[in-house]
Amino acid sequence: MNARQNAEVKRAVAEIERLRFVHPVGNRLVEAVDRGGDVTGYLRRLTAIEAQSHGAELAAYGTLLSRFPGHRAAELWLSVISLVHGATPKLHEVARSLGMTDADLTRRPAERGAHAFSGALAWVALTGSQAAAALCLHTDMTVYFAGGTAVAHSVRETGSVVPDEFLSYYDDPGDDALRELALEVAQEGLDRGDDPDEAVFHSRCIEEAIGDIWTTAAFLS
Repeated sequence: MNARQNAEVKRAVAEIERLRFVHPVGNRLVEAVDRGGDVTGYLRRLTAIEAQSHGAELAAYGTLLSRFPGHRAAELWLSVISLVHGATPKLHEVARSLGMTDADLTRRPAERGAHAFSGALAWVALTGSQAAAALCLHTDMTVYFAGGTAVAHSVRETGSVVPDEFLSYYDDPGDDALRELALEVAQEGLDRGDDPDEAVFHSRCIEEAIGDIWTTAAFLS
């Protein structure tokens, strides 16, 4: 991307970061772990919620691949599909290490917050622009990986006894190159006239939905 284009997508990211500062979503799961209580129960709920989200993610990014099949966009959607597909068996290992059965992973948590992320992602996949979808993915990879790492660090700091499988899965900074690709694909959409305000709006919805995941996992929904 040239300097002007880079500045355009950076302005959108800066607005998302401004909203994050002014109206912080927070991570209620970290707060719950810090307070103690049934930490294993919290982590089981988190694992079940993420397992339910994987199916929605695969469908959403498959939809985006059909809607926006340009070279770099297709590379982005296919890379994320591969990432989620590869993470699923690892997440099942986390579940088994936490004493969960296959039925525990397929049983849908009843709270609305458990499915807010899947709904927000489906919305942008079906109706959003390329810029909106790519910027949502950038937000997801920025916020969810950081939140999972914060949970893992909190677990360690409080001395909670949890399986190594959980810590190795969630203590993950994510892929910087994939985040950069998401910004490039978002800029492509902006170059074609996609609305930056729409992209910011959907990205904020995704961030708030990720906050719902932490809250629901912490029994606070």
